[in-house]
Amino acid sequence: LFLQFLFHTYTAAFTLVNGNGTPKAEEYSVQQKQILLGLGAVSYSACVGALPLTFVNRYALKSSLMQLVVRKLLPAPLLGLTSAFTVAMVRSPEFDNGIEVMDRNGKVIGVSKKAGEKAVMETALSRAVLFGTTFFLPEVLMYCVQRARLVRNPRALGPARMFVTMSVLAGMLPVSFSMFPQCGEIKRADLEPEILSSTEETEFFYNRGI
Repeated sequence: LFLQFLFHTYTAAFTLVNGNGTPKAEEYSVQQKQILLGLGAVSYSACVGALPLTFVNRYALKSSLMQLVVRKLLPAPLLGLTSAFTVAMVRSPEFDNGIEVMDRNGKVIGVSKKAGEKAVMETALSRAVLFGTTFFLPEVLMYCVQRARLVRNPRALGPARMFVTMSVLAGMLPVSFSMFPQCGEIKRADLEPEILSSTEETEFFYNRGI
């Protein structure tokens, strides 16, 4: 539980610092609501992440199928979902307040809640892919390594697992960040009428954040 809490605290802080960088976003970056939602999301995600293993240990469920599901299969999708949830909660003020949208020349046209929703959802999805893949793929690779008996010394499995995990994480970071462009694009039809009334532009752009 403690390690889960530390992990989600770090990701929440990273999300808070690297959210949408427009002046409108800066006005609510330290709102009490955002901080409370972030703390709530971190606590909830940590509990959800630790619950399956706690349940198995508490009731001494030692069947091979249960151990496979809880220790090998469940952590990756669970971590991906809770990471996406944390992003959505920490950056939830962008849903309520909106973010600035610009034309192709960089001129600010207005503040759009729909653009804020799109930016947060894209970031949450990329975070889910990053951590979900980082914890799923090493398990598959280590299973193949053990089946092929490439590592014969049991003591070497720990360092090998750590090396594989770090390698996958290093490879997934650029993939995750490049899933959606940093300068996101939103169509005219997807914006609010009050913004459209002030311009004839057909394409608009926004800062997605990380």
